[in-house]
Amino acid sequence: MPTRAWRPVAAAKCCTADEQVAVGNLSRCRPTRVDFFSRKVAELTAFRRLQETSKEEEEAAVASVGAGLYAFHLTELRAITHDFSSHFLLGEGGFGTVHKGFVDDKMRPGLKAQPVAVKLLDVGGLQGHREWLAEVIFLGQFRHPHLVKLIGYCCEDEERLLVYEFMPRGSLENHLFHRISISLSWGTRLKIAIGAAKGLAFLHGADKPVIYRDFKTSNILLGHDFTAKLSDFGLAKMGPEGEETHVTTRVMGTHGYAAPEYVMTGHLTTKSDVYSYGVVLLELLTGRRSVDKSRPKAEEKLVDWVRPYLASSRRLRCVMDPKLAGHYSLKASREVAVLAAQCISPSPKDRPRMAAVVQVLEGLEHLKDMAVSSGAYHPPTAAGGGTIARRCGVSVGLAKVENRKKLA
Repeated sequence: MPTRAWRPVAAAKCCTADEQVAVGNLSRCRPTRVDFFSRKVAELTAFRRLQETSKEEEEAAVASVGAGLYAFHLTELRAITHDFSSHFLLGEGGFGTVHKGFVDDKMRPGLKAQPVAVKLLDVGGLQGHREWLAEVIFLGQFRHPHLVKLIGYCCEDEERLLVYEFMPRGSLENHLFHRISISLSWGTRLKIAIGAAKGLAFLHGADKPVIYRDFKTSNILLGHDFTAKLSDFGLAKMGPEGEETHVTTRVMGTHGYAAPEYVMTGHLTTKSDVYSYGVVLLELLTGRRSVDKSRPKAEEKLVDWVRPYLASSRRLRCVMDPKLAGHYSLKASREVAVLAAQCISPSPKDRPRMAAVVQVLEGLEHLKDMAVSSGAYHPPTAAGGGTIARRCGVSVGLAKVENRKKLA
């Protein structure tokens, strides 16, 4: 059986690689299973201390916030993945490899039999021990329908593993950009956009907001019914507290998704996530990657290329994903384009809150005015000739001027 090539943990093309962290023995970090729901979600001060804590304090932090998780033995995870066989490989990235397995309900009291995804840390990889800790701490406390469920972990000697619920349809990236995938319908794209927005809105709406920091299509995983869930919390950060307006941190993330002010200054806010969300909205609209070096130079960066088309309904039709073949709502696509333009605004203050994004998108689900049935859709033909900009009435000079506005 061929391996399905989705990359739920991809961390390639990071703006800056974080420093490596020495990995020690955390075999004592296994907690007892207690009802973690009695804890307040906002009490994540242990994570704030990870930057300057000792190994013993880190162990205590994992034990306190990971108490709702199962601690697995390495031998158990080797067994359920057939010794991390390549035949069960789901994907790989900066963290390491991800393998499919199946846990038996006899492995632990209260654990139901189910397929799982086992993420194995590559000790020499881009994402290190602290990213593993971040996942345990955040997903050990948060539970939400649009966040992937962390079932348990393993920390024996220098081995670091995480065990998640298995997401059968893989990543959004795979469905949007891999030719082997059946094209996502407009309704499915809207459902995915809403689900992912709800996940971010939940994180931002906590008493102490959480900044996801790595929102992108490869980190949006899909269930049987295309329910979207956010995965890979290795780069997540606690938001600013009190009178602070931002968190200053080492620049991390993925090229093409990171907000420009964050890349330039290292100042991180929830509005940084909103920018990344806007980029994913553009990918859902156009079927294009955030950065595609195979495109002509003017079209390599999606945000810069598509911005001049978002304000006009006529121009927008020219950049809609051709795989939709006109089977999308004219009104909804216009509203999504306007929303995406707001999300990628050069000014963070002009970007909407994720709760408002959810509200707008949910109001579009009922619209059925398909472009193909209204006569507004015209299949692209080779006879048309010229670039998209010329065919849609956008001059190269105008595109350049509008693209420069974000720098003004």
